[in-house]
Amino acid sequence: MDFSVLYIGSGQATWNGAVPLAKSGAKVAVIEESQYGGVCSNKGCNAKIILDKPLVLIDQIKALQGRGLDGVPKVNWEDLMAHKHELIVPQDQHGKDRLDNVGITTINGHAEFVDAHTVKVGEKTYTADKIVIATGMRPHRLTIPGAENFADSTDFLSLPHMPEHVTILGGGFVAIEFATIAAAVGAKVDVITRGNRILKQFPAEYVAKVQEDLKRAGVRFIPDMNIARAEKNADGSLTLFGPKEFQLSTDYVLDATGRVPNHDQLNLEAVGVEATNRGIVVNDNLQTNVPNIYASGDAIDKTIAKLTPTAAFESRYLAAKFMGTNDGPIVYPAISEIVFTSPRIAQVGVSLDEAKSKPEQYEVVEASYDGDWYRQIKNEQGAQLALIFDKTSQKLVGAAEMAMDAEETINTIVPYVQMGLTKEQLNDFVYVFPSIAYTLQRRLPLV
Repeated sequence: MDFSVLYIGSGQATWNGAVPLAKSGAKVAVIEESQYGGVCSNKGCNAKIILDKPLVLIDQIKALQGRGLDGVPKVNWEDLMAHKHELIVPQDQHGKDRLDNVGITTINGHAEFVDAHTVKVGEKTYTADKIVIATGMRPHRLTIPGAENFADSTDFLSLPHMPEHVTILGGGFVAIEFATIAAAVGAKVDVITRGNRILKQFPAEYVAKVQEDLKRAGVRFIPDMNIARAEKNADGSLTLFGPKEFQLSTDYVLDATGRVPNHDQLNLEAVGVEATNRGIVVNDNLQTNVPNIYASGDAIDKTIAKLTPTAAFESRYLAAKFMGTNDGPIVYPAISEIVFTSPRIAQVGVSLDEAKSKPEQYEVVEASYDGDWYRQIKNEQGAQLALIFDKTSQKLVGAAEMAMDAEETINTIVPYVQMGLTKEQLNDFVYVFPSIAYTLQRRLPLV
């Protein structure tokens, strides 16, 4: 065999495990047909948060008008995009260097299976004892007439100038985060959804408040609408058509209708790896039905949230398995997630909607930050937190927050949920004062 382990794809689902595996002495190769480091590093999370940061600062400045600050700056989209390129363009090389520097063989090109131990890239073939499919996902594209004129998330994250009128199809993470950005920059924004609810995986009451904030920012929501076709006009604008004579003209259409796995491009039929339209089917060892082939990250068909940290966790798990330090099945820890709206919504563990639907099983302790002096340093209004306890054990099993610093609060809570701390135990910490963690502890009637 040419290699001990060969990874297809170089993102978080690969390098987090491939690097320590190579350091242990294993002969490792990584095949990448696009940019090293994967979607998150090059055309996803990292780029998005760079574009988001000035908008957060502006929101804070707006909240402090008349409370020490006068005047609100405007976003210069072109400068912001140049800053994004400055930070993101080098990520491809950094991702490759990270692999090269530990002796991993990097192979550029598109991979296809020949047999269970052989992969073809161009005219060359490579063999490995074990192969890990870590090919991630790509933006879903509508197939309606005129959809070739729509942009996707990758396009938006490199948009040289913000159009006057942006129309977004979809109601998930990408759609609502990008609606937040476009509206804050000054665009007229329409969000068209097939159903009547956005951000379905987050607490309904928090989502409703974020949606109202977006409406106040000028975002228009058009629910229960299936766009049937689009036409490009002479001036470059687009007109969308739907049922009941629906018609909408706009400068820019973002197709944010979801993401689809890339396994359909690997010639899996050659080896009989089982897969669905949601991804590769694996067991609790991340092993496919072909024993020496595994999968990691967003490529997997799973109910666990398809997130960057989840992919990294799975990659580390596989590395430990291949090194012989973990022979057991994968056991997922408490997994947190966030949507970068304004304010943010973040959560971990048992969802707030589930907890409130099962009052016999869960106790929900809620708090508003409107009266909290530390949160009012920024004059933040309407922020909310919920802690979810199992009634029998009194252990903390979940939390959700809607606030500008929701990621910091939930990150503080993640280890508490993972360790299954009780209400009483949550008081057994001494934090820096003043801080979000200290405020969290003192704000809630935990005992």
